[in-house]
Amino acid sequence: MSLSPLEWAVIAAIAGLAAVIGLVRLMPAAKPTARGKAEAEIAMLYRAVEAYRLDMFAYPTQAQGLQALVTMPAGLPHGDHYRKGGYIARLPNDPWGYPYHYRIPGKRSQFDVFSLGADGRPGGVGEDADFGVWEIITS
Repeated sequence: MSLSPLEWAVIAAIAGLAAVIGLVRLMPAAKPTARGKAEAEIAMLYRAVEAYRLDMFAYPTQAQGLQALVTMPAGLPHGDHYRKGGYIARLPNDPWGYPYHYRIPGKRSQFDVFSLGADGRPGGVGEDADFGVWEIITS
């Protein structure tokens, strides 16, 4: 019994699909990059600062910083509105072990939450470059 060209084409397509599926399953899972992790954490901090503003009618001051998201600052005019347990459980460090920075007013947005990159110093290029909420939140 011989197969028609159409039958050979179907067999080849099925074999090719099986090969692709096999290769995909053998490839290691993509590891999140340090930058991707930092971007997710900066977005989370941004949302927490915005939630704080909605409850407290103001952004945390520069002196209060991001710590205001974890523990209620002293002397808040609307302290009874502060969320029990804070806005985040703890302040994360960026993937390189440095604290995230908060600046109000921001240089690039209403407020800035940012990382100084892998070197932990202002400026830099590549993995050492500063990046923050201004690159992540685009609405």
